[in-house]
Amino acid sequence: MNILAIGAHPDDIEIGCGGSLIKYARAGHKVFLLVLTCGGVGGDPDVRKKEQELSAKTMGAEKVFWGDFKDTYASDARALITVIENVINEVQPQTVLINYLHDVHQDHRAVAKACLSATRYIKEVLYYEVPTTNGFEPETFVDIGAVLDEKIELLKIHASQVDRTRVENLSILEVAKSCANFRGFQARIKYAEGFKAVRVLKEIG
Repeated sequence: MNILAIGAHPDDIEIGCGGSLIKYARAGHKVFLLVLTCGGVGGDPDVRKKEQELSAKTMGAEKVFWGDFKDTYASDARALITVIENVINEVQPQTVLINYLHDVHQDHRAVAKACLSATRYIKEVLYYEVPTTNGFEPETFVDIGAVLDEKIELLKIHASQVDRTRVENLSILEVAKSCANFRGFQARIKYAEGFKAVRVLKEIG
């Protein structure tokens, strides 16, 4: 399969579904990333772009596509939808993983809304969560226990962001592990990533 993960900023994808993407790549599926901004408000955009490219290579992704929208200003719905549709047409994904609609960051909300339009013909579309997500109640889980350490390594590659949680003495590495532990408990395993379905087509027989 071709798997496309879409995020508003560098590191969104790794936080939300990095473990699942590692498992997809190792299982022989082709993983592609689309990042809509370079995260210039959260750091040096050139640094963040390099971090994202290295992280993608480390997880086994085939390619990173860039949207080149301005960080915190990704609000032009038509332009966002067009960029996402163009990448979908090139990648031809069977599964798309996207930001959640309910989030305190305006870019995450804008990207999620654009993705709903752009992915309207994709048979499997799943929301993932990030630390700014609100009211996320997953019903689908992926066991990432075997690759949790590697997910943490992906986040370490985004070195400029590790300590930017705005919570004293709390790193994004701790946040990611705590979330994986909590979602794992919900799934009755130790570590998991949680997803909400926009659409899932089940094949029977």
